[in-house]
Amino acid sequence: MTKSTFRVFHLLQRAHGALFRAADKFLRHAEGLTAAQHGVLLVLSTDDGVPISTIAEELRMGKSSLTGLVDRMSKTGLVRRAPCPVDGRVTRIHLEPAGRRLIGRTVGRIKAQNEALLEPFSDAERDTIRRFLLHITEHADGLVGDVESRETVGVTSDSA
Repeated sequence: MTKSTFRVFHLLQRAHGALFRAADKFLRHAEGLTAAQHGVLLVLSTDDGVPISTIAEELRMGKSSLTGLVDRMSKTGLVRRAPCPVDGRVTRIHLEPAGRRLIGRTVGRIKAQNEALLEPFSDAERDTIRRFLLHITEHADGLVGDVESRETVGVTSDSA
């Protein structure tokens, strides 16, 4: 396969969509929550009481989308909002006991699914996959620019 026929954007979009649809279906059936809600719970399980902007940054979501999501999760008793004791302008999001129990039930299953996802790959391939995904996560803004400036450094629109 040549570099010009390897459509990274297209493959990532398809993989992301397929994986998250499957995760969403599984989590809705097993626990009655969405993959996005599970992401919020995961963030809070490692760093409880953070501002919504921190969750949005971690999940790469817009704050307005996340606000509605947190509102729904608050109504179902998974999380709660509380004013920041230091800065009254900031609202912090906390895990409620129901959210903590839910994440406790799902974390083992998610680890097993991660392992199943990576099962066909050697340790070296897993390391490459990890490095690739972290590279995209950390450098996306610098990797994607206008086509004209990217073409001058050897990246063409065919490689998308």
